[in-house]
Amino acid sequence: MAKLTKKQKEAASKIEKNKLYSLKDASALIKTVASAKFDESVDIAVRLGVDPRKANQMVRGVVTLPHGTGKDVRVLALVTPDKEAEAKAAGADHVGLDDYLQKIKDGWTDVDVIITMPSVMGKLGPLGRVLGPRGLMPNPKTGTVTMDVAKAVQEVKAGKIDFKVDKTGIVHAGIGKVSFDADKISENAHEIIQTLIKLKPTAAKGTYIKSIHISSTMSPAIALDPKAV
Repeated sequence: MAKLTKKQKEAASKIEKNKLYSLKDASALIKTVASAKFDESVDIAVRLGVDPRKANQMVRGVVTLPHGTGKDVRVLALVTPDKEAEAKAAGADHVGLDDYLQKIKDGWTDVDVIITMPSVMGKLGPLGRVLGPRGLMPNPKTGTVTMDVAKAVQEVKAGKIDFKVDKTGIVHAGIGKVSFDADKISENAHEIIQTLIKLKPTAAKGTYIKSIHISSTMSPAIALDPKAV
């Protein structure tokens, strides 16, 4: 096991072992334990009582964080010429179609979200091997395949994120920056937790929210009390 640095030890000493914090207290504490010289990201990890291998227990959805992620999300709009002006006006960073499809085919994926139209999805199919592993393949369920391109771009820029339970039953998501007020971190976390609760599969039995942890880029994780969120 790698040795902890002096800063890591100091941060860990501020977190009580085996204590489950309220969301409010954890959101304040995360700002105290963060010690990097850059504005660290704040992430949440929620372990769910589901079996992701079973289709009827898959948990996937979208949520608009009330205070955004604090990250400048780079959006590529793959649209037909008649939608280009609309996408640009909404704030898309890259707009086009065939030229960007070729760039992706050549290995370019320097974006965070791709938004497209139903009529374009056929052209994206062959690029699934490139986009899929990077989580960039547009999906109607997450609102990234739509005729209302402007609305989709605006929502993503405003803090809309999509999430999906991984094979170990955990949902990971970025919920802000340590520079956020503690209340904003708390409210963003609360929003995604409540969204997960609403998405509980009927096939899921027993305890649904098994554990919740929040952490910043360089700090230890803080365990939350699932009953106090």
